[in-house]
Amino acid sequence: MAADLAWTARVLTLFPAMFPGPLGQSLAGRALERGLWRLQAVDIRDFARDKHRSVDDTPCGGGPGMVMRADVLAAAVDDAMQMLPGKPVIYFSPRGRRLDQALVQDLRQAGGAILLCGRFEGIDERLLEARPVTEVSLGDFVLSGGEVAALAVMDAVVRLLPGVMGELASATEESFSAGLLEYPQYTRPVEWEGRSVPDVLLSGHHEKIAAWRRAMAEQITAQRRPDLWESYRQGRSKGRGGDS
Repeated sequence: MAADLAWTARVLTLFPAMFPGPLGQSLAGRALERGLWRLQAVDIRDFARDKHRSVDDTPCGGGPGMVMRADVLAAAVDDAMQMLPGKPVIYFSPRGRRLDQALVQDLRQAGGAILLCGRFEGIDERLLEARPVTEVSLGDFVLSGGEVAALAVMDAVVRLLPGVMGELASATEESFSAGLLEYPQYTRPVEWEGRSVPDVLLSGHHEKIAAWRRAMAEQITAQRRPDLWESYRQGRSKGRGGDS
């Protein structure tokens, strides 16, 4: 893949040394070395306006902690938007849209993303109002900063890029790709601690195996994630042109 076409993440952070971190290993690391994607870790402090490289200040109205300044962040975001024109700007926040596979696919198709990692008590709200920023959440919990979330997003996207995974089917048959959780997986030995691999998986009958896997995926999704199951069921009904 040509370097100028590679999916590119520009991470705005106070801790650029955290990158690539675990992404430097395994599939993502090899893909990075091969130029299948690019990572730019940018220190937000480089855009500070004073000799102390200050990026935060006390909250207006009082309260604990510090808040990251809009002027410094805007300079970093503007620079990133100039370097990666048209790419989405993501800020990691508990109040943002929940990250899901659909959003991961959108980011992959966008060809790259600008990932803004907050710290302290958060960032000045005016930055979110003044720039085209999308807030994204990994879930209903709080992290010390956005760096771990940025790593998670990049890992989720990179594994979908052409040439990264060994088999294309690996990315299309796993959890969430069809709106369902993944079916159970088995490997050798066939017998282990009195437990056997299901006979159908040893039958060599591909249609029966596919049907079993679909049935198991539906069963597990209905049991463990009723929210996903309801969405899947409604989508399937619409696909048939009815509401049954």
